[in-house]
Order: sequence, then C-alpha cells, then structure tokens
Amino acid sequence: MKISDILQHTKRSVSFEFFPPKTPEGEDSLFRTIKDLEFIKPTFVSVTYGAGGSTRERTIRIVKKIHTETKLTVMAHQTCIGHTKNEIVDILKEYRNIGVQNVLALRGDIPEGQKESFVFPPDGCRYANELVSLIRENFGDWFSIGVAAYPEGHPESPDLDTDIFYFKKKVDAGAEFAITQMFFDNRYFYNFVEKVQKVGIDIPIIPGIMPVTNFKQIKKFADMCGATIPKELIEKIQPVADRPEEVEKIGIEYAVKQCEDLLKHGVKGLHFYTLNKSKATIQIYNQIKDLI
Repeated sequence: MKISDILQHTKRSVSFEFFPPKTPEGEDSLFRTIKDLEFIKPTFVSVTYGAGGSTRERTIRIVKKIHTETKLTVMAHQTCIGHTKNEIVDILKEYRNIGVQNVLALRGDIPEGQKESFVFPPDGCRYANELVSLIRENFGDWFSIGVAAYPEGHPESPDLDTDIFYFKKKVDAGAEFAITQMFFDNRYFYNFVEKVQKVGIDIPIIPGIMPVTNFKQIKKFADMCGATIPKELIEKIQPVADRPEEVEKIGIEYAVKQCEDLLKHGVKGLHFYTLNKSKATIQIYNQIKDLI
C-alpha cells in the first residue's frame, strides 16, 4: 500500500527506521526488534541505504524480507550519487516486481574519506530532485515517493532559505511526503514548516525522532547532519555520561516531552530512528500513545 494514500486516511502516523545489518546475527536481531514493535501497528517502516550505495544488496534483501514475511508496509531508501540511472531503475524494478510501492528518494552521503575525491557517475543523478524525476519518468505513479527534510537546513546548504528552495524542487518533481532529519529542539521544526508553507509546499512533513540512548553516538550523528543538541539536554547528560542506563533514561524522558509537544501541535506523525533496537521506542510509545 502507498504511504501517501495511508497518510491521507490516517489521523497520525507512527513509523520506524531500520538499517541493513552486516551479519546474519545482526539480521536475526533486527527481525526480533521488528517482531517486538509489530504490536504498535506502525503505518510503515523504512530501510536505509548506505553511503555511495554500499549496502545495495543488503538493503534490497531486508526490504524484500519485510515485504514478504511480515504484514508491515515497507519503504526502501534509495540514494543516487553512487549509481547510474540505469542501475537505479534496475533496483526499483526489483521492488516493483515484488509489489513494494514506497521509496524514500535521497541524494545520499558521500562515503567517508572521499569528500574531495568522489566522482559522480556521468550518467547519474547528482541531486534528489533529479532522482524523484527519474522515478516518475520510469514508473509513473507506481511508487509513493518520500524525500528528506532538514529543519535546521542541510549541512551543505549556506542557509535555510536556500535549502527550502531545493526542498521545493523535490516536491515539484513529484515527492508526496517528507521525513525530517533528527532534531532535538522543536522550534526548528515549527519554523521550518512555517517557512515551507509560505512557498506553497503542503505535503505531509513527518518529524524524525532520535532518542538519546548513547550520547557519544548521537553527538556523532548530530555533528554529521547539523542537528543542534540543546544545552539543557547536554547539561543533564554530562554528569552521568559514564552511566549508560542513566543516559538512556534521560534521553527517553526528553524524547517523550519532545513527542508530546509535537503531537499537541498537530503533527501528521512521528518517525522513530530505532538504530535496530526496540526498547527505547516502546517506552516512548507507551507514554505518548493516548495522544496519537
């Protein structure tokens, strides 16, 4: 089922993001996590795609397995910077052939250590809006296409207005909904939504939530994507930084308050970056479910 159709008929969406594990043990653990989370009846789940196409086969396998072995609606992340257009079309044909109808169209990250030397394929897409256009040109309305949104602006963008200009290009090319990069201060999200509405963007924008369960790890992610970690959260975590259970407790409490505020402001849904684990997500959901 198409996510765009589901969003039209759902008051609020709850969804989860997973990444393709590197080992059979990791894959077994992922599907235990999926089983743990199924009781929530998520609107959809998504599977990420590694930098430069590095997880191509693993992503395709996990997407197929979720689609064929569970009742969940699955969305495949698809990046473009490491592929020719023909390669992208071939990947998406695989999904179409088994009935997967949802894709998150992304430019993708340049692989670590290749920022200066990376060469884009001559017959490829350099930007996500080009990827959205490619999907529409080759598959019509078969796929429901989502894209990324950056409440604080893309780290490579000079300012938020410039980033919104390029975000609109993705929407004009045929994107039907967006999922934001993680953020920890809701004011950035509200400001972003207000600005995109002023330029005529009215697709559903789903906030991405990353519970802080490992401060060092989250700080690394935040540095990569340009997300601001509020001073109040840092001050709460620093004194207990060497006590993982305390860090997790504080992180979950903060995420609950963040989600409560978003829901009270009428967001269309919440997309949880699970890091292939269920504990934090379940604890947060159980505390906010009456608002959903």
